[in-house]
This record gives sequence, C-alpha cells and structure tokens, in this order.
Amino acid sequence: MRPRSLALAAAIAVLPLTAVSLGVSTAQAAPTPHATPRVALPNTVNPAVAHSEKKGDVPAEQQISVSVNLKLRNPDALDRFLTAVTTPGSPEFGKYLTPEQFTAQFGPSQQSVDQVRTYLAQQGLTVTDVSANRQVVNARGTTAQISQAFGTHESSYLDPQLQRAFFANDDAASIPSDLAAVVQGVSGLDNHAVRKNRLAKPNSVTPNAATATPSGFGPAQYDGAYNLNKTGADGTGSTVALWEFDGYQSSNLTTYDSQYGLSGPAVTTVSVDGASYDSAPGQGQGEVELDSEIVRGAAPKATQLVYEAPNSDQGEIDMANKIVADNRASVISISWGSCEPDTTAASMTAVDNAFKQAAAQGISIFSASGDDGSRDCTRSTSGSTVKAVDFPASSPHQTGVGGTNLKVTSGNGYSSESAWSTAGGGVSTVFSKPAWQTGTGVNGTMRTVPDVSSNADPASGFAIYTAGAWQVYGGTSAAAPLWSGYAAQFNQKAKAAGQPVLGEASPRLYSVANSSSYGSAFHDVTTGANQDYSAGTGYDQVTGWGSPAADQLTTALLGGGSTTPPPTGGCTPAQLIGNGGFETGTAAPWTTSSGVIDNSASEPAHSGSWKAWLDGYGTTHTDTLSQTVSVPTGCTSAKLTFWLHIDTAETGTTAYDKLTLQANSTTLKTWSNVNAAAGYVQQTVDLTSFAGQTVTLKFTGTEDGSNQTSFVIDDVALNVQ
Repeated sequence: MRPRSLALAAAIAVLPLTAVSLGVSTAQAAPTPHATPRVALPNTVNPAVAHSEKKGDVPAEQQISVSVNLKLRNPDALDRFLTAVTTPGSPEFGKYLTPEQFTAQFGPSQQSVDQVRTYLAQQGLTVTDVSANRQVVNARGTTAQISQAFGTHESSYLDPQLQRAFFANDDAASIPSDLAAVVQGVSGLDNHAVRKNRLAKPNSVTPNAATATPSGFGPAQYDGAYNLNKTGADGTGSTVALWEFDGYQSSNLTTYDSQYGLSGPAVTTVSVDGASYDSAPGQGQGEVELDSEIVRGAAPKATQLVYEAPNSDQGEIDMANKIVADNRASVISISWGSCEPDTTAASMTAVDNAFKQAAAQGISIFSASGDDGSRDCTRSTSGSTVKAVDFPASSPHQTGVGGTNLKVTSGNGYSSESAWSTAGGGVSTVFSKPAWQTGTGVNGTMRTVPDVSSNADPASGFAIYTAGAWQVYGGTSAAAPLWSGYAAQFNQKAKAAGQPVLGEASPRLYSVANSSSYGSAFHDVTTGANQDYSAGTGYDQVTGWGSPAADQLTTALLGGGSTTPPPTGGCTPAQLIGNGGFETGTAAPWTTSSGVIDNSASEPAHSGSWKAWLDGYGTTHTDTLSQTVSVPTGCTSAKLTFWLHIDTAETGTTAYDKLTLQANSTTLKTWSNVNAAAGYVQQTVDLTSFAGQTVTLKFTGTEDGSNQTSFVIDDVALNVQ
C-alpha cells in the first residue's frame, strides 16, 4: 500500500477635523499580553506618520476595516512558471492557468484562511469576507479590538502638507508567531493613502473649460499615428477591465461613440466592496470616461468592464483580487496611482501578489506612470524633493506606460515624438529589477519605470466627452488605455492565429525591443526629458522603449509571420503540453488532487525524478490530473503520448480499479488493474478531431475498497502538425 504523509475629498473617509484639532482622546484598550510570542509585520506603518502631527487617540469605539493579506505558496515555483509561460519555445509558453488552478498550486490554503479567521474571531473582530482566491481576509471591529489583535495603537494625525486629517497606527503591526508563516501584511490600519488619477489638461485651458465640439486628437489621429488602424483587428472577442475609483455616465460614452462613428458592446460596471459611483460621479469622472473612450477608440469592439472600488488600500487590494478571481478580462487598464513613498510596502506587495496571479492567467496590465515626472510625490505628502515613481506602474508584473508629445501628419500618420516633460519615470525603491528588464539603457539593480509610452502631453491632448461637454485631456492616464486597447487588438489576432493571448506583456515587449525588430515595432523616442532623466536611444526612464507601431509590433510578437489567420490546413508543428515531465516539482499548469505530483522512490519516474502518481491507497479513493490545451485550427495530426505504469495488488481478470482519460466530456480510453505491467508502457491517443478546439484533458483514477492499484503517468506530450 502506498505510504502517504484620485484624491476625491467626498470619497475619502477621514476623522472629523474638529475632533482631531481638539485632540479628543477616548481610552483605547491597551493590548494585553499574549500566550504566544508576537512577530512584527514590516512595512505596515504609513510613511506619512513620520512627518505629520499627532493630535490624539482614535476613539476606542470607532469602527475600522482591515485587510489581512496572506502569503502565496511555492513562490520559487511560481516565479519559474511565470518566466516559462511568457517565453516562446518553452513547453509552458501560453499554457495559462485558471483561477482555480492558480489557487490550488500557489494561493493560500484553506487551512491558512481558517487559521486567520479563527484568530480574528478570537479577538472579537467580524470577518466580513474572504477573497475568492483566498489571498485576502477582510475584517471589521472597534479601534480597541483592532489594537488588541495587531498590537498597535491608533492615533489621529494632521498631514501639514495636505492639511488633511487621518488616522494611523503609530508602530508596526504584529501577529502571533504561529500566523507569521501565512500572513504577509495588514492593510487598513490607516486611511491616509489615496489613489490619484493621472489626468492632465493643457496649460492654456482654464479649469472646467469645455466646448460644444471636439478639439484634440480623436481616434483617426492616434489610430493612424500608431498604426492601430493597420492591424486588421478591432478588439472583437477581447475584454478590458478598467480599474477605477469613481464613476461615469453612459450618456457621455454614447456621445463619444456617436461623434466618431464607433460601436461596440455596452460598458458594464462591476462593483467592488459596494462602491457605486455612477448615479453621482465625483471629480474623477473625467478619468473614468477618458479611459473608456480611449479604449473604445483603439479597440471599438472590445468588451469593457468598469471595476469601481472605494479609494483606499483595502479597496485597491480587493479590486485587484476580484478582477483576477473573476477572470473575465484579458487586459487591465490602470490610470490611478500613488507615489511609492506615500504607500505602505505591505499594501503594494498585496496588490503585486494579485498581479502575479494575473500574469499566470494570461492577463495583461498597463498602468500610467504618473504626471509629475521623476518626482512623483510632488503633489502629495512626501513632496517634490524626493525622487520617486508611481505604483502600480512600478510593479514588476505589469507594464508601466510613460508619456510623450505626439505630432501627426496632415494624413493622420506618424510625424515625430518627444518625451513629455512631466512624464513619470525613474527607479523603484520597493521592487528589484526583474530578470526580463534588460537592454540598452537599462541599468542598476532596482525596477525602473516606464516600460513603454505613448501620447500623454496635454498640449497634444485627446478629445474627450465628459460631464456633458468636450474637453482636451492628456496625462499618462491616456497612454495606459491606449496600450490596453492595443493589447485587446493583439489578443484578437493571436486567437485567429492559434496563438496564446499577450499575457504579461513586459517580458515579451522587452524581447522584441532587444531584437532586430525593435526599429520597426517601436518608435524610439530620443528627445526630451523629465526632471532627472533624459530620453535617448533605446530604453530610457522617461519613455521606456517608446511607442507602438502596432502592425509591426503584432507581427514581431506573433513570431515574425503574417498577422492574418493561417489558411485552412496550415499548422505550425508544436508540443502543447506544459510540464509534461512534472520536473518542476509542482503541478502547474496541471490541476491535480492532493499528493499526485510525487518524487518518491517507491514508484520511480519514467525519466527524471518526478511523475504523477494516481491512487495506490488500497482503499476507496479517487485522484485526478488535468490540463487545458488549445489544438490549433488546421492541424491534420494531434497525438497525445504518455508513459503509463500500472502496479496492482489485484488478481484475476476483473477490472476493480480504473484509470479514465477524457477530453472535455468525451471518454477517450480506459485502463484498469487488468492492464498492469512490470514497467512503463507508452500510450498514444489521437486528438486530431479536436483541432480548432480548447479541450481539458483529464485523467481520473478510481480505486475500490481493497487491494491497491497505482496508475503512474510520466512524460506527457501533445504533438500537433
């Protein structure tokens, strides 16, 4: 038997200034000693505390909501997978995971969630919800309960730079040591950090100036300049999620569409944490409508989902996790952010963990790099003397988009580009440089921003219809949705060519930029500067690699071939199964029941050290092993091969224990204890009839109540030609 062991004042919750200025102090329960030692959680104090004025204690009975952010599992294996899934030629290339597969392999375990829930309940806190991917446990309680649970003291502060009242924990949060292995951080212990939109207006335009007719670039100009009109795609079949902290009015989007003759799926709102802005949008309305209208202009047939969340650390974290758990979009466009020094690293890490899941699922993310140049904190607490970059644009698992000033020809073609003088860019102080960030102009050991760019200077701004009138808007807020629209176009082309979606874009974009295709796929912007960095040949910290020549960039990303669909009967020979030898030591991109991936010596692998071992218990038991693959259209041969060893203690000719192989709901073949053999036997199954389909290949092993049968699988391959 087998042995098993935007800073919108109305939207920001703050303490009443009168209470703060008076230094009102209601007794806050002091943390009582705990039976177990406590461990401090680093990076959980908002940097604003260091240069703000303490005004008193937060009332002990005041309600506070927090997010307890859990650690991902198997981080080294996840990093290996994220590299492989974006590397053409790798067996895992394009073999993206479902949310369920990601959570099973890399997400926090249910046991970890239960452990955290139990602790919070013991402290008197109410768990309000757990994210579908188990990365976040949200809870609510009084200040006294929060202080007790996390070993903090909550104080009222006044930020002298912003003249804004807020509350915050004075020192780092702490947790019992037995939770340290599963808890990454806690967010919501302060309400200082808010996300600002990255929207700018021309200097010559007075605030709220509007016109009855459009002025500025419309779709014909930016589509023509960046060759978005030459890809042969319009975003059909792609879905873009817009990351928002305010709302919009559908009538404004309809007016934009009508003006430019655009049509596509109606825009839909997805509420996060109960946010509902659309009935009365706030000061960020222009941002939301800018994002939607630029995506519509670049990819008119793409579906748009507007995710709206409260403007807080908790709101941002919950939005990130909801988008990836929903898995409805293949592209996320982000035009809101905050400078790194104004945000806790713990909260940034929580968002970045969700971005890792997005990368594993094949979701592209494009984020505005900011509109204050290399001094991203200019209009916030840390001030203009600090070199800083914007988050989320600094996350290594998304693509940061910088800004340029674009000039077009009279025929709406590309004329020239220079760096926008206040385009965000520089060096992260939080994230190390990822392995893919290489090339001419890339230096240092920390992540640099941006990765790419496009038009953002309000002097060459976009015509946007918002709040019932036409405006001219710029900002990297416009550059991010333009690249998101391009990604929607690319995903349509990739599907038609039988190739995977763009997924995590930066590794693939850097690969093209470092190849002979760079000069044709990108417009290298070499003039202009922000405060501390200058544009130059190749990569720079103002414009990244430059702006897209969309048709040639698509050709390069698809491997240099035609961007038109392959003719019937055409098929690029390929091996489609990811991790077929299981030598990563983890299942991904397989989904398995517990304990299937195994390297024990009692059942040797066919090759290497690892294999998939189903059953072998000698009791009633079921094990599964599955992977989803897409068999390209036009393939005349699709052969699944694998090596199978059946080892049994059963005797006779009765099939007691069985192994079944299915493609979706179709049963392809069944083996049993009767087929037992001394060693491995290669199996071949014809999948040619599934050409042009996405299928889930699933092995199911079942044992009855006595006498073990082991079904051991190794070296799986699906070769098409």
